[in-house]
Amino acid sequence: MKKEFEVISKIIKNKKRVLDVGCGDGTLMEYLKNSQQNDVRGLEPQKNLAQKCISKGLSVIEGDAEKDLIQFPKKSFDYVVLSQTLQAFLNPEKVLDQLLRIGKQTIVSVPNFGYWKVRLHLLFKGTMPVTKNLPNEWYNTPNLHMCTIKDFVNFCNKKKIKIDKSMCLTNEKISEITKKNMDYKNVFSELGIFLIE
Repeated sequence: MKKEFEVISKIIKNKKRVLDVGCGDGTLMEYLKNSQQNDVRGLEPQKNLAQKCISKGLSVIEGDAEKDLIQFPKKSFDYVVLSQTLQAFLNPEKVLDQLLRIGKQTIVSVPNFGYWKVRLHLLFKGTMPVTKNLPNEWYNTPNLHMCTIKDFVNFCNKKKIKIDKSMCLTNEKISEITKKNMDYKNVFSELGIFLIE
């Protein structure tokens, strides 16, 4: 299991209602269901991935978060998870509003476009970088809104979204993001993981 999913699973306690938005092949859902006895649902836009989840016995709806989240009742889940997908939406602000409405708490992870390797690649090579967390070329990337850890924190502050936990992932190591180390983490972290409400 990916290190990011380990962090997310530690935030989510046992026997909770969880919605995994953009659940992919269901790896996180499967772990949360089988290892932690959580009641897990998924929303996945790609038909083949939704079918893969269903074949694993997972409860998944094929759908588009930008259109379909509105159908879920207010505070119907203890946690809503959005893993490395926010930057791919046409209107990430609208999606975040829906996630915060549906979940008592929301976990969002974002690939950090401020990571030093990304910055150096762009500076010295003059081309958009391809990395483990950003595996696509500029022309076939699903990423529409590049954001850094600092951008996401600033956005939450501006929108008065409460950040309960801020963590980052660097070389498979997890550490906390604080006001004091924000600039450092924004340069040296590959991924930001936030618990918001």
